[in-house]
Amino acid sequence: MKELLLEVLGWLGYLERPAVVVQLLVSVGLMTLTRIARRHHWLGRWPRLAYTPLGLAALGLASGLLHHLNHPYGLARLLGQLWLGWFALTLLHRLLGRWMQPERVHQLESRLLRPAYLLVATLLVISELDSLRDLAVAPLGALFGVPLTAGKLFQAGVIVYVVLVGCGPPAAGLAWLVQRAVGFSDGSRKAMELMLRYSVVAIGLVAVALHLGLNTTALIAVAGGLSVGLGFGIKEVFSNFVSGLWLLFEGSVRPGEVLMLDGDPCEVRRLGLRATLLWRDRDNAELLIPNQTFFTESATTYTASDRMRRSQVSIGAAYHHNPAEVIGLLEATAAQVKRVLPEPAPKALMLNYGDYAINYALRFWISNPMDNVGICSEVNQAIWQAFQEHNIEIPLPQQVEYSMQWPPEEHRTNSRSPNQQPAV
Repeated sequence: MKELLLEVLGWLGYLERPAVVVQLLVSVGLMTLTRIARRHHWLGRWPRLAYTPLGLAALGLASGLLHHLNHPYGLARLLGQLWLGWFALTLLHRLLGRWMQPERVHQLESRLLRPAYLLVATLLVISELDSLRDLAVAPLGALFGVPLTAGKLFQAGVIVYVVLVGCGPPAAGLAWLVQRAVGFSDGSRKAMELMLRYSVVAIGLVAVALHLGLNTTALIAVAGGLSVGLGFGIKEVFSNFVSGLWLLFEGSVRPGEVLMLDGDPCEVRRLGLRATLLWRDRDNAELLIPNQTFFTESATTYTASDRMRRSQVSIGAAYHHNPAEVIGLLEATAAQVKRVLPEPAPKALMLNYGDYAINYALRFWISNPMDNVGICSEVNQAIWQAFQEHNIEIPLPQQVEYSMQWPPEEHRTNSRSPNQQPAV
């Protein structure tokens, strides 16, 4: 580690040279000026994409001027080439957006293209400052008694990253082929895909350990430590992991289903190995629920077989209205609401005799449980309008108060003095 730090500190001496400082000032200055010009749109009607080529052209002219003056220009040329490569990635992003979904393009860029480019750019800059071979053999210490160098650590990191990022498409393709051959469900295919990915990651980690020169005794010791950790510290994580695989295989909780959580309908967006991502419509919130929750608590789903759901609104009408007329009006009103399904037809019921009104229930079917609150609001508004047009009264709570006579033996509930008026 000491030798590596000395190598890195040696780069400061290179960067302090006047020729290097001039190249850095010219390159960084033009990049910053181009970015400011693009942000403030200095060229008026020119498209924003044209600013970077102009900046590259200006940097090329500056490098040619340095060469004409017999001034070193290698670093400025390298920075210009790296700038050009980054601009090419921007053009590639626009090109890929025509054939791929934006989410896929973002994943490809953020996980593979741009990290790989930054890695190559870092190596090129380091090779300009120092020798990569000398840097690779710099010792970093020992791991389980095995000497570790900067080159080995770098290679191990690259292998682990490539395995983590690159194992997804092959695992998905193999799981798809098995699904076509055997007839798995989509949940089982997803579970097989994840199991294949994690198996490849485990094999890759073992290969990296062997590449570093770790012996099997050290690997067994690490595995033993992990088993102890599973038993004590991370048993909940392991439980959620197993629960996620089981849910994927079973298919009881699938993306797109609607579950009731604390009285609110929530749509399953993604089923992960640790937690399930739910989306709540009323406040656009995303909820992460541990997978083992679905094994320890009951859950109500409205989309296990289809997305139809029966909904209900309650209403009260005054006693002097004929219940048959009220029931017919309620059913006709619900049938006129656009998002209420015509089949099964809406059904109104007379529930009970209340203290001041006859209570009714209007039941109807909707196609999407996530729209239940909005559709109930539309039905309630339609009922209000229909009651107004047909002079159906929705009574308010009423109470009659009597004055209490003292002593209680002289109190008569149905009598009142001439000057006493009932309070309503």
